[in-house]
Amino acid sequence: MADDRPVPLDEYPVHQVPLSMKHVATGDRNAYDRCIFHVLDHEGRALLILGLGVYPNVGVIDAYATLRTGDTLHAVRASDALGDDRMKLSVGPLRIEVEEPLRRLRLRCEANSLSYDLTWTAEFPALWEPHHVQYRGDRLTLEGRRFVQAGGVEGVIRAGDEEFRVSPGDWTGTRDRSWGVRPIPGEEGGRLAEDHPTEGFHWIWCPVRFEDRFLMVVVQEDADGYRTLNDATVVRPGHRDRQLGWPQAEITYRPGTRHPERAVIHLGDTRKPQELEVEILTSSPLAIGAGYPPADDWQHGTWRGRAWTDTRTYDLTRPTPLAAYGVTDHAARFRLDGRLGHGIFEHGTFGRHDPSGFTGFDSVAP
Repeated sequence: MADDRPVPLDEYPVHQVPLSMKHVATGDRNAYDRCIFHVLDHEGRALLILGLGVYPNVGVIDAYATLRTGDTLHAVRASDALGDDRMKLSVGPLRIEVEEPLRRLRLRCEANSLSYDLTWTAEFPALWEPHHVQYRGDRLTLEGRRFVQAGGVEGVIRAGDEEFRVSPGDWTGTRDRSWGVRPIPGEEGGRLAEDHPTEGFHWIWCPVRFEDRFLMVVVQEDADGYRTLNDATVVRPGHRDRQLGWPQAEITYRPGTRHPERAVIHLGDTRKPQELEVEILTSSPLAIGAGYPPADDWQHGTWRGRAWTDTRTYDLTRPTPLAAYGVTDHAARFRLDGRLGHGIFEHGTFGRHDPSGFTGFDSVAP
């Protein structure tokens, strides 16, 4: 007999559809619910990226953590069968504990090669990002809802023979929570891809923590520069959120690559234009270690059997072609209107992008 009994969350009046809380309202295999955290020091010595996701219609829960120090990337990944207790955010050695929703979370990893015990504390209210929808032809491939937040982090990170004492004054934490439908491996190939090839993709996702405010910028454009996602919003406690118009980015790439070295994002309307200056400190390609496409050793939502754990160390001085066709998260220092801030400049640009002068997948900066 199938085991489909009520789960503990069914005791609470939080249902959105006439289903148990162990089920989602769509039968799409790509249904997901996950998070990502970034923890970075203000000098560019270390960038920790970690996340956890559940994929209810394929019965998978997985998590990962990567730490870049110098030219070395330490990675821990874990996957398991999804159980009934959705409030247990734990896979293998990786754990997230919600101590106070939208305010304080504890992040832990207990692997030999990489370990941390961190308390993440929000300093600004969570901000909704725009509703995100993507199609390939007439097929809906992504529909997601996200909120983003920034704050301080305190604790310790250890990797190899290095130890980092993390404190809010010298480190910044950002996080993103998203859920909906998003492609997992096995869905985007075949006839669908052949009939509707991707000409180009251009993406900027930029959460920045300043002392007295939080800024979020997100931009997605097609090959011809047509914008499908757009937002620039400032959050200040005690004030109404302020929108800063249509962000326009000028990115300086390392010659012969699409790796950004610095950028200026023009914000605001004609009454008071502002410039967000971006200085890249260190970088971590999400296709290496973190399980984002087009990773070839593990991707989110894939079944690896029960209690699967994998640890790896990557040498980032070695050329990695996959990194050029995925999104990279850059720890960065920001300046805006005389203020100094820190956060993430997440960027991906592949294929044709007319505004940047890229003509195809092999095109790079002069």
